[in-house]
Amino acid sequence: MNSNVLKTVLIVLLLGLIIPIRSQTQISNYKVTSKHVVKRSNNIYVSIDFNLDEMNLKKNDMVILTPVLKSNDLNGESLSLPPVAITGGVRNKIVNRNEKLGNQGLLPFKMKPQTILKRKNKTSQSLAYNSSVSYRPWMDDASLSIEESMSGCANCYDKTGDQLIVQNILPKQTPASYKLTYIKPNVEPVKARSDRHTASFNYIVDRDELLRDYKNNKPQFDEVDRIIGEIRDNKDLEITEFTIVGYASPESGFEHNRILAENRANSFAHYLITKFGISRNKFTVEGKGEDWAGLRKAVSESNLDDKRSILSIINKVQNPDARDAELMKLSNGKTYKTLLNSFYPRLRRTEYAVAYVVRAFNVEEAILIIKKNPKLLSLNEMYLVAESYPSNSKEFREVFDIAVRLYPDSEIAIINSAAADIENNNYTAAIERLKKIENKPSAWNNLGVAYILKGDIEKATEYFKKSAENGDADAKVNWEIIQESGKLN
Repeated sequence: MNSNVLKTVLIVLLLGLIIPIRSQTQISNYKVTSKHVVKRSNNIYVSIDFNLDEMNLKKNDMVILTPVLKSNDLNGESLSLPPVAITGGVRNKIVNRNEKLGNQGLLPFKMKPQTILKRKNKTSQSLAYNSSVSYRPWMDDASLSIEESMSGCANCYDKTGDQLIVQNILPKQTPASYKLTYIKPNVEPVKARSDRHTASFNYIVDRDELLRDYKNNKPQFDEVDRIIGEIRDNKDLEITEFTIVGYASPESGFEHNRILAENRANSFAHYLITKFGISRNKFTVEGKGEDWAGLRKAVSESNLDDKRSILSIINKVQNPDARDAELMKLSNGKTYKTLLNSFYPRLRRTEYAVAYVVRAFNVEEAILIIKKNPKLLSLNEMYLVAESYPSNSKEFREVFDIAVRLYPDSEIAIINSAAADIENNNYTAAIERLKKIENKPSAWNNLGVAYILKGDIEKATEYFKKSAENGDADAKVNWEIIQESGKLN
């Protein structure tokens, strides 16, 4: 064979190698016009729109497009989704016939395709793809690619391309992505406060004199002196009222005990007047007398053998003086002796409440007070303290934690503390707080933000939608964000 003939043969062989490659590149020409990946509950949903207008297939050709989720870690995991197949006219008949006959071995698919579409060359054609898989933690940092394969014969299946279409399928969302609801509390015109306390003084039997040195009264006096002294000496406070209520144990007559309890309460008021120089007109004194409610509670929580019988007597015998006689009959007097020695002393007590007003504080003062005595601050003052810190700081969250602890039933305190939780990525804690007021429109936007950041699109949509329809501007913005991002598709 001469050299010219040899060159011709080599050129033909090379063309035979090159032409199929060019042909494959041409027939696989497709475009991805839209793609969405969303996590709902515990599933990942993938939707892709393919444009096939520029794809030209020979009658025996087939393009196989397989969406693949891949961890962005180089050594990470991957998961192939069901593929789609675009075929020429003859190949379409062959594939469909083999599928109907169950000849899976003759089909070049690793898994059953979601769609087998016959390509009509030189026409406008698109393909809508939708699939879902169970969520796995590695998908938090994963990409979506289209793995492309060509098949020109019955058992051909050659990978020819891999197109990345989404770099991060679940982009990390932050509270900054959404508008949170914070409510600035109104200024409290008069900051009225009241502290309740109990003093259990010992008295000589059937007497009302209050003696510091009698039995263990000294610690009780010291505690009262400390409490009242701190309030009186605090220049930010002004005492407005004292309420004193005296209680007695049930032994002796009912009316006698009522008068005795009132006299003992008055003796305590007299002590406060003389000790602290408080005006008598600021006192309200009352003698409640025998504390059967307190006895009922103490017995209910006890392990007394005659517990049921004692409670039955308290509940069924209407005359208080007759109850004593019935109680004395239990266990030959043993039970009554136990009541007398172990239960009755706790019933002889004096409860008192100190009411006072607190002056208003500026932010600098409030920053110091919230660390020492936060109950002196109003919700408005606490809000201003919180605003002095960055929203993602520990101090910011702590202020709202204090506010909701001191005002547990305040709708505003709950909403603001939940928003602070969300700012600090504590979404579950925010939801738990808001459950208390989840039927209130003011809570809906923050619930929506907490749920969207937890990945629960359905719940988030529910709360954003009804909050927006109720007129909440922040919720309307948040609803538009998830609509525009394709999360509702």
